[in-house]
Amino acid sequence: MNRIRRRGVATTVTGGFAVALLLAGSVQADATAQLALTGVGGANPVAPGLTSANRLSPQLAAIIRAQGSLPVENPQDGIGYYGYDSIANTPPLLPTLTGVDALTEAKKTEPDKNTYLVLPGQRGADATYDYGTHFLFQGHESGILGYVSRINLDADPAHRVTVLATHDTAGQPLPAFDGSTWNPFAGKLLLTSENGCSGGVWQGDPRLTPGSTFGNIPALGQGGYEGIQAASDGSIYIVEDVGGATDPATNAKAPNSYIYRFVPTSRDLSTGTLQALQVLRADGRPMETGDNTFGPDIAALHTYGQSFHTTWVTVRATTAANRAETFCSGPLARAAGATEFKRPENGVFRPGSNFGDFYFTETGDTNLDSTANQRFGGFGGVFRLSQSGPGASTGTLSLFYRGDAEHTAFDNIQFATDSQLLVVEDAGDTLHAQRNALDSGYLFDTTKTGQQPVRFLAEGRDPSATIDSSLAAIDAPGFANDGDNELTGIHVSDGDPSPGGLLGAKTPTPFLAGWRTFFTQQHGDNVTYEIVPNPTTSPYRK
Repeated sequence: MNRIRRRGVATTVTGGFAVALLLAGSVQADATAQLALTGVGGANPVAPGLTSANRLSPQLAAIIRAQGSLPVENPQDGIGYYGYDSIANTPPLLPTLTGVDALTEAKKTEPDKNTYLVLPGQRGADATYDYGTHFLFQGHESGILGYVSRINLDADPAHRVTVLATHDTAGQPLPAFDGSTWNPFAGKLLLTSENGCSGGVWQGDPRLTPGSTFGNIPALGQGGYEGIQAASDGSIYIVEDVGGATDPATNAKAPNSYIYRFVPTSRDLSTGTLQALQVLRADGRPMETGDNTFGPDIAALHTYGQSFHTTWVTVRATTAANRAETFCSGPLARAAGATEFKRPENGVFRPGSNFGDFYFTETGDTNLDSTANQRFGGFGGVFRLSQSGPGASTGTLSLFYRGDAEHTAFDNIQFATDSQLLVVEDAGDTLHAQRNALDSGYLFDTTKTGQQPVRFLAEGRDPSATIDSSLAAIDAPGFANDGDNELTGIHVSDGDPSPGGLLGAKTPTPFLAGWRTFFTQQHGDNVTYEIVPNPTTSPYRK
């Protein structure tokens, strides 16, 4: 293994864990430069008891920035390790295989989407320690209670991970969190919970203070929210992931999720209007997708070459008089005539579009036996919403990429350059077994609709996830975790916390001018990586 020293911190490079991300032509900070990427062949196969390494091209390497067994610097509320609900190995991080509780293991907390920020003056649990200025923020998707953590990228291992909050402003445990982003207009972190009508958006400070909390924002509604992004006009785009009922005769899930936009009238997001996207047929009438899993509208949405007019419908307006009231957004969106999608999960604005192009993923049914796969969105896809700006009342929606058996279950999404899009899968154990393939990460060229992407990452399965997969298969007593590893948190950012640093405001120049790339391998060992140029073989070095 090789060693890289970055900002005075020695870190380990996993040899062979690399991606062929090369700047075409000059390595100068050219905003028009594109990534020339070498594919890695097929996905890693699945087999009981088989562990496998992540496979990427050799021009870059991946540095482990945090892993599940790393102790947090301020253990509390049963959280003693970055990726486990356990203090002092109680309960054990892995099954002991002996005694009464032989198969019992600590609940994994599953760090999810990444938000990278460069912030001065951040403090931690140790008042005498300099935590630096580079930080990665995450919510945790599972565990006994939710929490927010901060990876202190400049810190030594003893100070690497800080627990920022475990309770809300009312003293209640935080929910499990999926998405996260930074709202520079309020100077707050925003995190989403995917928990249906108990979900929603929470906000809080990036600083650790005595009794740090995150508070729910009632005006944004309660929903199965995952993706969240702030736009240049201060509006908040939210992508919902709620799977509809599955028809046992077809194995198809009904479209049941919405794309939302919150237009604030106050900086703290306590007042404003929540809207939902409505897609129109050619005759101007709203599409009917939620009750028509195999209807012409859902088929048309998943057909190349089709373009549909869109508008935003009001879900609820929140004023000073009713801002403390809560509401479930899904039923109100449905009543307003918003369009249901098949489990969209995350979205991002295209750099250079003035926040006019919003790309979002759709996971689909994650089942090869779904009869909706080929024509009716069962394999999911990637959509492009084009508007004159983030606050426009109308726009057009088109299918950018329709999934297939090899490329499906799309989840996290991030622009790598002005036109190249990184998308990762979250297929789940059932689909892994059906297609004998673990998850992958892909690079798309957004100038070429429908073109097959390049597989830049074939995810493997670490020993912890391999054990979990076996225990889940036999429904082992005491077992409470997921199985195979999952890709999440693909993130490209220069960490600029100002409004000019919003994702989509600048054209990324990977590995130059402070731009950094991260992803998390959930489940198993819960490892968060940073992708960097390989120090020995890459023609593109820092």
